[in-house]
Amino acid sequence: MSEEKKISWVKQNYVALTTIWIKECTRFLRIWVQTLVPPAITMSLYFVIFGSLIGNRIGQMGGFSYMEFIVPGLIMMSVITSSYSNVSSSFFSAKFQRNIEELLVSPVPTSVIILGYVGGGVARAILIGIMVTLVSLFFVDVKIYSLGIIALTVLLTSTLFATAGLINAVFAKTFDDISVVPTFVLTPLTYLGGVFYSLSLLPEFWQWVSKANPVVYMVNGFRYGFLGVSDVNITLALSLLVGFNVLLFSVAYYLLKTGKGIRS
Repeated sequence: MSEEKKISWVKQNYVALTTIWIKECTRFLRIWVQTLVPPAITMSLYFVIFGSLIGNRIGQMGGFSYMEFIVPGLIMMSVITSSYSNVSSSFFSAKFQRNIEELLVSPVPTSVIILGYVGGGVARAILIGIMVTLVSLFFVDVKIYSLGIIALTVLLTSTLFATAGLINAVFAKTFDDISVVPTFVLTPLTYLGGVFYSLSLLPEFWQWVSKANPVVYMVNGFRYGFLGVSDVNITLALSLLVGFNVLLFSVAYYLLKTGKGIRS
């Protein structure tokens, strides 16, 4: 392939990627009252109930006030749920309406299609994360230990769950199937992922069991970025996030490339 053709190929794929990404962002921004506001309100209730009311009785956790301790976990929880739900609902809608087939038969590479949809989920997750962080400022002075770790953890986590949402949408047969994984998998993993407590409070056996939960590494990586403390090794946490991203992207690529769950 000549240099001129390479440049043309890159430009075409860039246009395709930005087009899908802008479409996805426009989709959730058009109904921002339904997509951006509810998570902020829900997290506000968590701050009031767990932080202000219950937190005063609990006292300190890991050397910080209980409110300071749970803020990173609550932000991460909103990032996880929003990135997952955005892509799962959007991709399934495209699949249900049969217009995803137009993309699959187009000259757009499969990887570009995945990145476009995932990029929309990441954008929504970051916006909601910022909103929840701003809400938390009304309750506690947010500290930042490492902005780089915060940004990297948010990016890797939102990308991971956005890709997982796409995979869920591929296998889903009805709109009801979209809510199965968030209800029976994501919610338990999130609540048992160290959002509201430190793993050091658990017996040794349950600490090891908890470390089998991938959300533990996401929450603790994010908490390390804010407070500089973590129940797990931060290098291990980031390495696992990168590994899971590569794994899920490969699965999503295979599913779209082969048409599993899409082509009849």
